[in-house]
Amino acid sequence: MISAEDFCDILAARGFTTASGVPCSHFGGPIAHLSTQPGRYVPAPNEGSALAVAAGAALGGRRAYVMLQNSGLGNLINPLTSLVMTYQLPILTFTSLRGWPDPATDEPQHAVMGPATPAVLDAVGSPHYTLYAGDTAEEFQAILDAADKDLAAQRAPFVLVERGAIGKAAAVAEPVTEGLEAAVAIGVVTAAAPQAAVVATTGFTGRDAFAVADRPGNFYMQGSMGHAGSLGLGVALSHPERTVVVLDGDGALLMHLGALSMIGHEAPANLIHVVLDNRVHESTGGQATTSATTSFPQAALAAGYVSAVAVGDQDALQEAMVRAQAAPGPHLISVRTLPRTGAIPPRATNALSPQGIRDRFQGDLAR
Repeated sequence: MISAEDFCDILAARGFTTASGVPCSHFGGPIAHLSTQPGRYVPAPNEGSALAVAAGAALGGRRAYVMLQNSGLGNLINPLTSLVMTYQLPILTFTSLRGWPDPATDEPQHAVMGPATPAVLDAVGSPHYTLYAGDTAEEFQAILDAADKDLAAQRAPFVLVERGAIGKAAAVAEPVTEGLEAAVAIGVVTAAAPQAAVVATTGFTGRDAFAVADRPGNFYMQGSMGHAGSLGLGVALSHPERTVVVLDGDGALLMHLGALSMIGHEAPANLIHVVLDNRVHESTGGQATTSATTSFPQAALAAGYVSAVAVGDQDALQEAMVRAQAAPGPHLISVRTLPRTGAIPPRATNALSPQGIRDRFQGDLAR
């Protein structure tokens, strides 16, 4: 293992001045370290945007690198093949190896992409190297020597990073002192809409929903970050007689913010979109999102939602849920929440298989 500081310093010594990415626990240390140095790291909403930032930096004459989780590799393939490779922009990408070498040791959503990651890169002709947990700074330097040859040839190499290969560092984020506990907010929302079908986004939101309000009408997303709103839209359009509640997160919604426009355009009267906004990517280590400078209610209204409000306490959330169910939507409720403390509940797939979650949700919709 190499330390987060050594990882960043070695790259800086090689002239890499710009980094971007989407948080993964594998890269929590480097992101935390770079975030203490203004201008070194650009927090991107999704992996494709991170690569495009690096591409722009490369066009501007800088050396840039990207850090991402391999579960989001698909978001990066389009700009990789149609932008970076087409224009032969030399960009170095670090990709975590979630679900590798044994998918059974990781969460279910990594079972497909984990073993497939090297093959995906092979399929598009991207050279790649692996940084193992036991590797030292000297071995990392050797990998970068090889990658530098690819960069000199205007190729876009990848370094695949095994869990534990890079050390940790404390995340830096503005302290959040006002708001509801996420589990309390979820309890208020589900109690206010007891007959609703609920789509819970990936990460800790799904875990909290399973812990405090499990029922057959809940669908817990494993992975697919950023797509809870779109999934909820599909459910709402399929069952217009049923209230559909989407439990989203700030980082997840930012990842595919364009979904707001799609939902506003389709105007499902039965959709209530609840965003739990704690301003951090909590399940990957507490790295800051960019929601502090984004108004979700204003974005939703501009996208065509019928109503959108921000709330910060139980009474206001309860009232917002009542109003949302009394009038045709779609509606958005942005809830200021606190970072979680204490033990994190287990994921739903500790007790139910993904297929079991699917089957009971479909059965509930059909009742």
